Amino acid sequence: MVRYEKAWQVARQRIADAARAGGRAPESVRLLAVSKTFPAAAIRRLHALGQRAFGENYVQEARSKRNELADLDIEWHLIGPLQSNKARVAAATFDWVESIDRAEIAERLSAARTGVAPLDVLIQVNASGEATKSGVSPTGAVALARQVSTLPNVRLRGIMGIPEATDDASVLRAQFRQLRQCFDACIDAGLSIDTLSMGMSADLELAIAEGATEVRVGTAIFGARDSAKG
Repeated sequence: MVRYEKAWQVARQRIADAARAGGRAPESVRLLAVSKTFPAAAIRRLHALGQRAFGENYVQEARSKRNELADLDIEWHLIGPLQSNKARVAAATFDWVESIDRAEIAERLSAARTGVAPLDVLIQVNASGEATKSGVSPTGAVALARQVSTLPNVRLRGIMGIPEATDDASVLRAQFRQLRQCFDACIDAGLSIDTLSMGMSADLELAIAEGATEVRVGTAIFGARDSAKG
């Protein structure tokens, strides 16, 4: 069996089962394979199985991998915080940026994204309120989404969020529910969006139960990361 195949299949089955449990079609939730810190060879193996969307945290690391894997049809997602001085490189490297937490970043990406298809973006919402976590407050999500939706070279697709690290399912569900409420509020405000990115390896079932359309799975597919690499 190709390396990662069983783990990838198990992750896909978990997603399908969770979607069905919520009365949804399995294909209504897509898998974003989080490949940060893992080599390009690991991405190539997973691509051979049929995975196309990959998430990276660091602009330079992703740029190197994209160059190495230029022969593959991969959709690259930035899921980590983006510094304003990296916006130009990010705009050229990624197909999606899921971590828009202020208008300035979106404006810089829009200015740098010329001559190609619009950059798909998500508004990152800090549902846990943790000071160490990026994201706009839930109360500011719609206003920021409105600002981003007016920019010419980016395309607002929805909401992303990361709940606090806890084993308390009730806390996780409450924060996932808040992210869903932000998503719904954007729709109610007349914004055309379709993506709610939330849930990871340990809690994807809870996220899907609360309405996730994309889950970001790394450890459950690739295994534990070397903590020294981030």
